[in-house]
Amino acid sequence: MKANTKKIANEQLLAAMLQQEEGPSRGQKLSIVWKFSIPAILAQLTSIMMQYIDTAMVGNLGAGASAAIGVVSTSTWLLNGLCSAAATGFSVQAAQKIGARQEKEARHVLKHALVFALCFSGILMAIGVGISSYLPVWLGAGEDIQKDASTYFLIYACSLPAFQLHTLAGSMLQCSGNMRTPAILDAAMCGLDVIFNLLFIQFFGVPGAALGTALATVVICMVKLWAVCISSPSLNIRRKEPCPYNRAILSCMVKIGLPMGFEHIAICGAMILSTRIIAPLGTVAMAANSIAVTAESICYMPGYGIANAATTLVGQSIGAGRKKLAKSFSNLSTLLGCLIMTGAGVLMYFLCPFIFRMLTPDMHVQQLATDVLRIELFAEPLFAASIVASGALRGAGDSLVPCLMNLASIWGVRLTLSVLLVGHWGLLGVWVAMCVELCVRGVLLVYRQQRFRW
Repeated sequence: MKANTKKIANEQLLAAMLQQEEGPSRGQKLSIVWKFSIPAILAQLTSIMMQYIDTAMVGNLGAGASAAIGVVSTSTWLLNGLCSAAATGFSVQAAQKIGARQEKEARHVLKHALVFALCFSGILMAIGVGISSYLPVWLGAGEDIQKDASTYFLIYACSLPAFQLHTLAGSMLQCSGNMRTPAILDAAMCGLDVIFNLLFIQFFGVPGAALGTALATVVICMVKLWAVCISSPSLNIRRKEPCPYNRAILSCMVKIGLPMGFEHIAICGAMILSTRIIAPLGTVAMAANSIAVTAESICYMPGYGIANAATTLVGQSIGAGRKKLAKSFSNLSTLLGCLIMTGAGVLMYFLCPFIFRMLTPDMHVQQLATDVLRIELFAEPLFAASIVASGALRGAGDSLVPCLMNLASIWGVRLTLSVLLVGHWGLLGVWVAMCVELCVRGVLLVYRQQRFRW
């Protein structure tokens, strides 16, 4: 096995490792964690590049344009999170079925997931369209940015079915061990986003950014569905293979995905309240907060990539009955995430002034964004631990307790401190509260990961 490692696909390498009676060495485990993490990290980074591209292109239109997107960004994250929760509820099941060498059952999971995804995303789209004209007003946006913010959110809401299927297909490919294809396709989506944005932003302004991203998502969604439903060796849909309705699949999805969904609702609800707290500080503060969040995402998205890899590795290990191996994968993934995000945070501390110059021409926004981001970067190591530990626990089917820990942290620490500090320190106070809360969250999630009965 060692001699042929470089020639074997990651999914085949993991399957062979799970069949080893004596168990892989630490070097082999670290190698597979790294091999699975690299494509997942690249996929996340390309997603972040799309945000950078949108922010930079829109930022050239002025602080008001950046603020228009910023005021609804937490609401788009909320809907994104709900779609991701639904996808994870199915993909964890598929990972465990593949690990147990039950590929037919894994395909049944995929079929149920596709039907559910279309129905669920359709409901979210209808809700999004219905509230689009009122949302900026509810969030305290100024009259000068309400129209652009509303139109941006409306276009985003209409693209939710494509986003849901795009997320589901990518998660299913990753859970099967195929991390490379989603990474390549996400990079292609980034390129399409650039092309569409160049075309639409110059004609439509802020709404053009949403339209460009939506079209890029639709194109890559179709390719990802083809990759998972037609080309995947383990998940390809076979017409002659019957697939009766299985209530247990949906029940398991609810068990895994529902706590994640509530977590996203509560966390994004807290972020929306944070936006409401920041909005009275003015357009400069809103724009600085928006681009600081975008810039910081390049530090933490590698953590989400490693978390996706951890979910796959732990899920397949649990499915194969290798609980000690699952815990080892969890520990190594968390350590890797902490190292990478800490390094990214150090680099960002020094590079953020130059990055903000690319994202906005407004010098006041640049300076304020630099000041607040540098505060939060001190939390990156523990933020990384919370992200990857949560991903590993999801692979084991444990999502309820991490959800409760996240909620206690963000509502009990971040919002409380934000309200107390914003009056004295303005936007700086909100980001101090964020830094403290991320550290608390990291400690809680690492404690859960270490105490979990694997």
